[in-house]
Amino acid sequence: MYIIVAILIFGILIMIHEFGHFAIARACGVYIEEFSIGMGPKLLQRKGKKHGTLFSLRALPIGGYVSMKGENEAEDAPDSFSAKRVWQRMAIVVAGAAMNLILGFIIVFVIVCMSRDQLASTTIHSFLEGATSNAADGLQAEDTVIKVNNVSVYTGEELIYEIVNQGSEPVRLVVVRDGEKIVLDQVTFPTFEENGITFGDYDFKVYAVKDPTFGQLLRISWHRSLSLVKMVWDSLINLITGRYALTSLSSPVGVTSAVKDTIQSSGWDAEQILRYVLHITAVISINLGVFNLIPFPALDGGRFALLAFEGITRKKVPQDMEGKINFAGIVLLMILMVFVVGKDIVMLFLK
Repeated sequence: MYIIVAILIFGILIMIHEFGHFAIARACGVYIEEFSIGMGPKLLQRKGKKHGTLFSLRALPIGGYVSMKGENEAEDAPDSFSAKRVWQRMAIVVAGAAMNLILGFIIVFVIVCMSRDQLASTTIHSFLEGATSNAADGLQAEDTVIKVNNVSVYTGEELIYEIVNQGSEPVRLVVVRDGEKIVLDQVTFPTFEENGITFGDYDFKVYAVKDPTFGQLLRISWHRSLSLVKMVWDSLINLITGRYALTSLSSPVGVTSAVKDTIQSSGWDAEQILRYVLHITAVISINLGVFNLIPFPALDGGRFALLAFEGITRKKVPQDMEGKINFAGIVLLMILMVFVVGKDIVMLFLK
């Protein structure tokens, strides 16, 4: 069952991503040769009568693709990808990631609506036993936190995330107290360690948002989604700087294991399971959107960067050079994928 849930999550996200490419390419008049979900041998296929596109479902649920006329070779035909204007090709390339980001926001909005009676504000209600952030010149009850270091926070979830992410060292908080903005320097939070990494630990309770309006629900959803985008970027930066090890990366195997552990620990509570599945789907969808926009060869962001170069210089990158760049990117990504999948499989046997 856990494997089925994970396959459904990844299958839906891949389908949405590829549909983004498909829809914008079709809108720009590009002929779509094949729309495929999955990789490897074909299980099912059907050819569209109107446009002649082959729709296929393949055996391995590890990806998908939209094959467009003139995508990998220069063609002068007006319905080929390579014959379209630069801005059209750029729109087609980023459409998949954009769809993942939009889907992530929609799912977050659904979660927020489901939790409308439990939404957290950034106003401090009280402090936990052993709190350190309420020391002299620190936080006080009724303070509304609006910034952690240089990051603005609008929801309780954002506030907690920033403290966990940045609170391993004393932080600078901007709060509203009695109608005035006050800067609190060197506010210290408790810390905890996980997998050898030190994190901050929030030591307070916050007020709930009372009777949120539809506009407030949209605003909270927007800021939660932006916080998830920031979380992905923070994770990438922490990987590059060495704060996080490569072993902290997770593959679909690791995600499936996490789904299993969480469902088992939920006591099979249907609402709790639904919220978790929606949450992890939103996180993965936004992760896919952000990751694909990185200007790395073979990713949509890498292709976008080459098109941006063409738009600025008015010179196309030679097809063979672009092919070599993308091939190198695919090889590096495959090596990384093999490493991460192997690590997750080993961890399954060590449990």
